[in-house]
Amino acid sequence: MASRRVVITGTGLVTPLGTGVAKAWTNICNGVSGVDRLTRFDPTDEPVQIAAEVKDFSAEDHFEKKAAKQLKLFVKYALVATRMALEESGFTINEDNCGRVGVITGNGMGGLPTITEQHETFLNKGYKRISPFFIPSAIPNMPSGHISMDIGSKGPNLTMTTACTAGTHAVGEAYRHIKYGTSEVIISGGTEGVICPLGMAGFSSMKALSKRNDSPAEASRPFDRDRDGFVMSEGAGILILEELGHARARGAQIIAEVVGYGLSSDAYHIAAPPEDGEGAARAMRCALDDAGLNPEDINYINAHGTSTPLNDRCETIAIKEVFGDHAYNLAISSTKSMVGHMLGAAGGIEAVFLALGIRDQIAPPTINLNKPSPECDLDYVPNSARNMRIVYGLSNSFGFGGTNGVVIFKQFTG
Repeated sequence: MASRRVVITGTGLVTPLGTGVAKAWTNICNGVSGVDRLTRFDPTDEPVQIAAEVKDFSAEDHFEKKAAKQLKLFVKYALVATRMALEESGFTINEDNCGRVGVITGNGMGGLPTITEQHETFLNKGYKRISPFFIPSAIPNMPSGHISMDIGSKGPNLTMTTACTAGTHAVGEAYRHIKYGTSEVIISGGTEGVICPLGMAGFSSMKALSKRNDSPAEASRPFDRDRDGFVMSEGAGILILEELGHARARGAQIIAEVVGYGLSSDAYHIAAPPEDGEGAARAMRCALDDAGLNPEDINYINAHGTSTPLNDRCETIAIKEVFGDHAYNLAISSTKSMVGHMLGAAGGIEAVFLALGIRDQIAPPTINLNKPSPECDLDYVPNSARNMRIVYGLSNSFGFGGTNGVVIFKQFTG
């Protein structure tokens, strides 16, 4: 079967900068930080006391009392973002089309808070007090499963658990399913909700997190000389991907077009990228090849940009390797400077930001970039958003285990 064109017709966001696309996107474009002191638990005795928490989300506003209590945070975020995206798209699922509608989402750590809570119960009270909902609440594929049950989709139902690349892999795999004819519509993106003592302690012990506890809003500072780690975050970013003819037939408003997807493995280290950025570069090249583009066609990159010393340096090297002299013509920004690092949800929310940037012809800023690192010498759109022409935009995600994913979106012109 010949490949088909894939477009984005709906978006949904639950973020530390707001629940709802308009609110979150406005704050992103205005360079607002969503990082603050932790409130989910008392961090007083912890080395890291900051995170980017979702502050305006109340489960009772979206779910009946029983569901609000039983559903875990990463599932709730995904469901609410999906409902937003479907409402924006205007697409209705029914008995006639449900078999051609799929769900592919990503998350990095599933129901980690539930695992820690139930483990404590097991140790203190024994196996008889373990909840029968423990396993169904904790396993990573629950967001995709609950979305399917919530909306009645009966097509492909998959979950990517490829660490911090999961959301991007989910979008890319959804694109492929539609491109090659197995589905007409796929709900895709990423979700995460693991801001808990064990999760924070795990990343803290790796020395991956920023310890800028005295100035949380300035803690996430990708590509800056004084960066000292990433900031844990949570939320969900969901997109409705749709075959172009299907979208046109129902008069859907098209936000952007998905044109390329690349993925690769570093085969190098469990957590660190290779110093030459070879795996990341190969993923970008794969996406360009898939899209049939030359490096010079790309106008903007939403960088992985975690604010860790190693990632930002290696990503910069990889971009230079792929784009050559054109690397210095690119606008590059890390929206993690504002929303922190959502782990498996990062690729989903950043795909939404990329689509909105192309729709509005605006590159979001990289905030807190006050003293650019000498080894990071590209144009990272420092501190203020930029109105600019974006025909093709690219989004990078790189994860532990050496897994890399890249998607390319295009301005839709018909």
